[in-house]
Amino acid sequence: MTAQTAKKVRVLLVDDQPLVRSGLRVLIADTDDLDVVGEAGDGAEAVELAASLRPDVVVMDIRMPGTDGIEATRRIMAGDSGSRVLVLTTFDEDDYVYGALRAGASGFAVKDMQLEEILAAVRVVAAGDALIAPAVTRRLIADFVGRPGPEAARSPRPVEGVTEREREVLTLVGLGRSNQEIAEELFISVATTKSHVARLFTKLGARDRVQLVITAYELGLVTPSR
Repeated sequence: MTAQTAKKVRVLLVDDQPLVRSGLRVLIADTDDLDVVGEAGDGAEAVELAASLRPDVVVMDIRMPGTDGIEATRRIMAGDSGSRVLVLTTFDEDDYVYGALRAGASGFAVKDMQLEEILAAVRVVAAGDALIAPAVTRRLIADFVGRPGPEAARSPRPVEGVTEREREVLTLVGLGRSNQEIAEELFISVATTKSHVARLFTKLGARDRVQLVITAYELGLVTPSR
């Protein structure tokens, strides 16, 4: 096995539309770092294949007959496959996306994104980071935690065990900033930023960056209007 082959990200495609799976499969075939190891047309099959194939990333549709993408994500995350889930969504599926977020999805891509952008999202999720399509990030997270009315806007709340600098980092994560952008804004190194983010994962019990974003909203550090 070559080093190049060993580095390939193993992908499971889950969508009840064969055309969607076919488009991604053909595009992935032309990449050097991604490999489709299986396909499923519904959530139940996806859970079975994730357990047996143990892919790095499951590209998951939400609306499917039988077991939908939310329940499939929940079952996959409850298992020991080690797989991460990238959900494909459209703008009119917000309620489904919130459920998938609760279920443990690590990323959200929009189906009308360019295929190359979806592949980039797969790579981000495979690398252990989390991703939400920029076009839906603010609305998705704001609605997920519940929009307060103008008179009920929440004030930032203290977090036990989190330092002031970590609060600043958490706020910027909530605003969708990358580690590089956070480092530049706070005049610290990228390595220091990564250390702060890693400590936030531990202190807040967050699995990934998506959960840190949610926490920033829930604590009132970031609001929809900000």
